[in-house]
Amino acid sequence: MAPPPDLSWILGALAAAALLAGLVLLLRWYRQRRARRAQLAAITGRGFEHLHNVLVPDGQGANLHIDFLLLTARGVVVIDLRDVAGNIFGGDQMTEWTVMHHSRRSTFANPQPGLYDRIAAVRALVSDLPVEGRVVFTRRGRFPKGLPKFTLLLESLAAEYPPADRQAMSTLLERWLPAWQRLCAATSPSRLDRPRPAV
Repeated sequence: MAPPPDLSWILGALAAAALLAGLVLLLRWYRQRRARRAQLAAITGRGFEHLHNVLVPDGQGANLHIDFLLLTARGVVVIDLRDVAGNIFGGDQMTEWTVMHHSRRSTFANPQPGLYDRIAAVRALVSDLPVEGRVVFTRRGRFPKGLPKFTLLLESLAAEYPPADRQAMSTLLERWLPAWQRLCAATSPSRLDRPRPAV
């Protein structure tokens, strides 16, 4: 026995709504995945070699999580990636940085001291290789009063670390590769992959 016409219409409308909602979710997932891949490529493309989400021994029996380690033409770069939405107000001497997003105000700990600890831990493992670090913020964050020391926006990373020709750098890379391999051997995978919206 067929359902009444008005019930058929309701069931059809519900099925169409469910299908539309599923398509919207699928599209959103696909866009986030594509943006995340582009974000990863924008970072890892700065180096000849890279490590992502690793633990590095701190020399005192503990480990430090590092988002990215890059072997670049300038040596090893420690990248601390942050996805903070809104206007960010921070400075080198401030213990907390403030975020204004729409009508909300929040704070987070100054990421520079943690970056310095990570740089020191990496330097201890590769003493013959230059090591520097940057706190990199995704495009969702803005610094209206200027960027603090060792802080970059993701879109500025390419200018700070332009791609170098591997052939042209082959002599330097041969000299640096043993230290890089020591660093790789000293790391272990990290389960801490802080979720960061990429759109």
